[in-house]
Amino acid sequence: MTVATTPSLGRRALGHRSFVIGALLTLLLLSAATLSLVWTPWSPYEINMPSKLQAPGAVHWLGTDPFGRDIASLLLVGARNSILVGVIAVSIGLLVGTSLGLLAAARRGWVEELIMRLSDFTFAFPAILSAIMMTAVFGAGIVNSIIAIGVFNIPTFARITRASANALWAREFVLAARACGKGPWSITFDHVLPNIMSVLTVQVTIRFAIAILAEAALSYLGLGTQPPQPSWGRMLAEAQSLLFQAPLLAVFPGLAIALAVLGLNLLGDGLRDLLDPRLARKR
Repeated sequence: MTVATTPSLGRRALGHRSFVIGALLTLLLLSAATLSLVWTPWSPYEINMPSKLQAPGAVHWLGTDPFGRDIASLLLVGARNSILVGVIAVSIGLLVGTSLGLLAAARRGWVEELIMRLSDFTFAFPAILSAIMMTAVFGAGIVNSIIAIGVFNIPTFARITRASANALWAREFVLAARACGKGPWSITFDHVLPNIMSVLTVQVTIRFAIAILAEAALSYLGLGTQPPQPSWGRMLAEAQSLLFQAPLLAVFPGLAIALAVLGLNLLGDGLRDLLDPRLARKR
């Protein structure tokens, strides 16, 4: 008699194509950002007009922009800024949104209704629209972009947490904990939160990709990262008027954004498949 065994998480991860590709692309993004902390081929802030619009070559691997700055160096530092915005903005949404979602599931009644209606209200103001409003009041900058993207992430995490937690509150082990005299907060932190961490982990990777895309869009509009700090979105905006003269100026930052978002989305899809026990049994 043969006993079926479930492959280990590591083996399933290595055999999951989306997870492997997403992990490699995400690792490439993190490596580029880390490398920019200690080394870049050229200074990304140094303007050298005699070297402007050079084609890719041995001196400047990816060429130079209209100000003579090295494209490769700008991309490396731009990766660092994109990750910075993504980490802080997603952390805001995760911490605040998860807390509100857990509160709504634990208290129910008017508390849940109030939190969900506030989430609906926040959904009416996308990150770009919120950034435009904040820019009109406080001025353009990376801080306002982070706040706008972070606030937009809050209702997403709140809704996902509340839906996942509500499903757990009806499970037998939670009912048993309540029968033993455990309070709502003890049940929330001991039983509910640990069992929704896989769902939140997947959502973090997806929202991280959306945050990078939103930061690029805001910088493209001039509302995000401000000069002299490099930004992939602003590199696209500066290349717009030179598409026919130097099309590679738009290709490189566009490709960087596409690969970063693709990698994080594939990583999120892979994590969802690997962490879902029902899908794990199917594999």
